[in-house]
Amino acid sequence: MPHAAGITEDPVTGSLNASLAQWLAGDVLPASYVAAQGTAIGRRGRIHVETAEDGTIWVGGDTLSTISGRVTL
Repeated sequence: MPHAAGITEDPVTGSLNASLAQWLAGDVLPASYVAAQGTAIGRRGRIHVETAEDGTIWVGGDTLSTISGRVTL
């Protein structure tokens, strides 16, 4: 559902897919696959998930920057 400021919800959660890949890739899921999210809200999101030979999880896909900024600590 669109936000009042015109910013719509992020259709894909990369951190969730990375966590699932840690537990499921290789045993339940293949080492490389595409996860789909957001179709029900009209925002077709796709994430590519791959488990490297050393066990590192790589998550990638298309992005769209909607805001940027800088924080000084």
